[in-house]
Amino acid sequence: MKTIDLHVHSTVSDGTMTPKDLVLYAKKKGLTAFALTDHDTIDGLAEAMATGNSINMEVIPGIELAAYYQDVELHILGYFIDQNDSLFLQELHHWQNARERRNIRMIERLNDLGFPITIAALQNAAGSKVITRAHYGKWLYEQGYVKNIAEAFQKYIGADGPAYIPRELPTPKDCIGMIHNAKGIAVLAHPFLYSFSEQELHQTIQSLVKDGLDGLEVIYSTHTPKQEKLLRHLASHYGLLQTGGSDFHGHIKPDIDIGIGKGDLSIPYEILEKMKNLNNETKIQKNHFFK
Repeated sequence: MKTIDLHVHSTVSDGTMTPKDLVLYAKKKGLTAFALTDHDTIDGLAEAMATGNSINMEVIPGIELAAYYQDVELHILGYFIDQNDSLFLQELHHWQNARERRNIRMIERLNDLGFPITIAALQNAAGSKVITRAHYGKWLYEQGYVKNIAEAFQKYIGADGPAYIPRELPTPKDCIGMIHNAKGIAVLAHPFLYSFSEQELHQTIQSLVKDGLDGLEVIYSTHTPKQEKLLRHLASHYGLLQTGGSDFHGHIKPDIDIGIGKGDLSIPYEILEKMKNLNNETKIQKNHFFK
């Protein structure tokens, strides 16, 4: 059976493999295709897709956008993104600037706590333009201030930590609109990572469907069989695509491997075929509308 992975991160955001190395690794692990879905950036797509073309590995251009929904940070995955769409790039740049403003404020908080952290140090830790809280944790760990990255979140940079600054984020509707404008399809990432009750999850998905959501990430590294069954039911109820991904980050998440998650993940290529069919149907509808 041909297998895929539709949720993978590179060094361009908070992964530990370059886009090129990810493609080579995916090929080595026997995958037929994977989607590069870095956080709030598409800067790694050109390298990944060029490498994929050179070794006959299918790379799906993607992104993982963060959004605020009722005081909860949700993540919306976008697939088949048009990397040259000017409106998409303009909006993406706006929200990237918001991330930079947040980083400045978090650095000020950490400096006040006695940590001599700088933007330059974080960029060095990140190895990319996109700085996430994982990079703060990495710096604090490497400098010997905490025993591990989890402790950094617990003591300093987690939601209840003294250095935490909430992100300025778009709404899910904004994210879905950005993805659709870039000729892509929008999928709710890891629905059970938000600590919703079953009723809250149902209500959230219902709301996102009204905003144009196309699918749910049903198959995921930490989903239990019971959770996956519920998501399949909800996807069927709302007519949504069922997708899957490992959320591979490299050695930052050492227990999660590309394509297989914690060891028992398997995402069939047929899922990608259904996504392509929806994407093609949507493009045909849009082209007909604008004639």
